[in-house]
Amino acid sequence: MRRSPADTERSARSISRRGLFLGGVQMTFAGLLIGRMRFMQVDQADEYRMLADENRINIRLIPPARGLVYDRKGVLLAGNEQNYRIVMVREDAGDPEEIIARLAHLVALDPEETADAVKEMKRRSPFVPVTVADRITWEDFAEVAVNAPALPGVTPEVGLSRIYPLDSDLAHILGYVGPVSDYDLSRLDDQDPLLQIPRFQIGKSGVEAKLERSLRGSAGTRQIEVNAVGRVMRELGRQEGDAGQNVQLTINHSLQNYVQQRLAGESAAAVVMDTVTGDILAIGSAPTFDPNKFVHGISLADYKALNEDPYRPLYNKSAAGLYPPGSTFKMVTALAALEDDLIDLDETVTCNGYTELHNRRFHCWKRGGHGKVNLVKSLRESCDVYYYDLAQRAGIERISAMGRKLGLGEKHDLPLSGIARGLMPTKSWKLESGKGEWVVGDSLNASIGQGFVLASPLQLAVMTARIASGTAIEPRLVRAIDGVETPIKGNVPLEGIDPENLAAVRRGMYEVVNGQRGTAGRSKVVAEGLRMAGKTGTSQVRNITKAERARGVTSNADLPWERRDHALFVCYAPHDNPRIAVSVVVEHGGGGSTAAAPIGRDILLQAHYDGLPPLSAYPSSQRGTIRSQQNNLDLRAPVEPSEGRDRV
Repeated sequence: MRRSPADTERSARSISRRGLFLGGVQMTFAGLLIGRMRFMQVDQADEYRMLADENRINIRLIPPARGLVYDRKGVLLAGNEQNYRIVMVREDAGDPEEIIARLAHLVALDPEETADAVKEMKRRSPFVPVTVADRITWEDFAEVAVNAPALPGVTPEVGLSRIYPLDSDLAHILGYVGPVSDYDLSRLDDQDPLLQIPRFQIGKSGVEAKLERSLRGSAGTRQIEVNAVGRVMRELGRQEGDAGQNVQLTINHSLQNYVQQRLAGESAAAVVMDTVTGDILAIGSAPTFDPNKFVHGISLADYKALNEDPYRPLYNKSAAGLYPPGSTFKMVTALAALEDDLIDLDETVTCNGYTELHNRRFHCWKRGGHGKVNLVKSLRESCDVYYYDLAQRAGIERISAMGRKLGLGEKHDLPLSGIARGLMPTKSWKLESGKGEWVVGDSLNASIGQGFVLASPLQLAVMTARIASGTAIEPRLVRAIDGVETPIKGNVPLEGIDPENLAAVRRGMYEVVNGQRGTAGRSKVVAEGLRMAGKTGTSQVRNITKAERARGVTSNADLPWERRDHALFVCYAPHDNPRIAVSVVVEHGGGGSTAAAPIGRDILLQAHYDGLPPLSAYPSSQRGTIRSQQNNLDLRAPVEPSEGRDRV
C-alpha cells in the first residue's frame, strides 16, 4: 500500500528530529571526552606524569660515611672499609623466598642470615631494601650483577662498614657498632629515617654510642628507575648526604697498647691522665676483646666465651668498676682532718696494732703496730691506726666532702659506657638506703677506704691528678670534633684546700716510694728529674674472723683467686713538677705494693718517655728483670698517623 505524501513528510520530519537528537547526544559525549582528555593531558599533565614516574622511579636513602676516630697523634682508631652486599626489595621481588632460592644457586648464602632477611622483609614496608647477604666477595658481586634480569628486586650494592684497625687495644674506649635493633628503636628518641634501614649500623657502646649523633652524619638520596620486574635500570639523580664528624681523642694509641699488654693475664684496670690538661692518655681494662667481631654480629660461641670468662672481658673496669680504694684513700682522710685544723702536721698517734672501740678491735695491717706515727710516716708505712684516730676527730661528713672535692663519688662527663659514680657515704645516705644509722665504726672503716666507700680507677686517677696539681682538673677524652678543640675544664686551684696541706700529703706520697720502709720502695724510679710519688692500697673482699686472726691471717696465695684482696696503686711524676698521674687496680691481686705498684711505675715511665723507658730509669738490681719483661711484651709496632691528619 502506497503511503500518502503527508505520511511520508511526517515520517521524514520524525526521523530528522531523532537524528538530530542522537547526533546532539553523540556530539555532547564526544565533547565531554575531548574536554576530559584535554583536562587530563594538558591541565593535569604534571600530576599524572608524576604518578607515572612513581610507578617506575624509586627514591632510596644513601647511608652517609660514618665519622672517623683518631688518637691524639692522628692515628686512625675507627674507620670504614668498602663492603659488598646484596639487597632485596620485597615489592619488586614478588616472592622473596623464590628469588632467594634462585640467588642461592649463584652465591653461597647463610641460611640463618637469609631466614632473618625474609622475616625482616615481612616486618618492614614492602619498598624498604633489606640486606640478604653481607660482606660478599667481588666475584659474587659480579655474578649477581650479570644475572640481575633473572633476579627481580635484587641489587648488588657497595657500602661502607666499620673497622677497628687496632682491634682489642681500644675496645672498652671505642665500643663498637652493630645493626640497629627493635630495642635500639624503642630506647632512642630519634626520628632519623636512617634508623629504619635494616642492618644500618649504629654505636652500641663506648665512644661509638655516646657520640652517635656526631659520628652518624645525615642521609643522602638517589632516584633510580626500575623496570616492570623491579630491576634497576639506571640512576636518575643523586644528592649526597653529609658524612659524620671526625673525632680526635686524647688517647695515645701506643701507650694504650702498652697498658693493655702490661695488664695482660690479670683482671685489672689502669688510667693515665695528664695532670695539667686532664687529658686521658690511656684507659685500659683487662682482659679485652675484639670489637670487629661485633660489627656484623658475633657468633654465639664467641659471645658465650666472653660472657662466661670469670675475668669479665666485656666489662670496662676502668670506668664502670667500683672497688674499695683501700689505703689509696688515706690522703682524703688526712686532708679532711688537716683542713679543719683537727691535727697538726707533726702531731703523733701511737699505733700498737689496733684501735679498740666499744669492745671491738679495728686492726692495723701490721700486727705489731708502727709505734709513734705522724702524717708523713702514716702515709709512708700506711698505718691504719693513725687514720682510725683521724676518723674519730673528723667524722664521715668531712671525709666524704673532701672525697667529692677530689673527684670521688662523682660521675665524670666522658663519652664512655657505664661510668660509675662511686660512693662517698654519709649518715643520711646510710639511713635512706635502709642500712640503719651511722656508727663510729663505719667512719673508721671509711677512713682507710673500706666499708661503704667505693671508687673506680678513673676516679682514683682524677683524685691523684688533683692532689698532684692542686687544681680541680677534669678528665677529658675528646680532644677535638671536626677540628674544633674541646675546652680544658677545671684547671683552677682547688677551693677550700690549703696548698700547705696538699704539700704535706705530697711529701708523704713521695716517701711511700722513695723513703726507707716506704710500702712502694721496690717500685721507685731512679732517673734524674723523674722521681715518683705514690700510694699503695690493699682492699679486703672477705671478712677476717677473730679465730683466723688468732691463728694467723691466711695469705692471699693460699686463698682461691676470687677471695684474694684487690691490689691498688696511685702515683704521679715528676714529684716536683707533676705531669702524669696513674691509677692501677688489680682484681684479687693481693698486695698493692707487690701486684699494682710495679705496673703503675712501668706505665708512668712508658707515658713519660712515649716508648719503652731506658733501663737506667730503674734501680740497677731490677734491670735484668725489666729487660726480660720488656722483651716478652707483645707490643704493636708504631703506627703512622693517617694521611691527611696533622701530628698534634
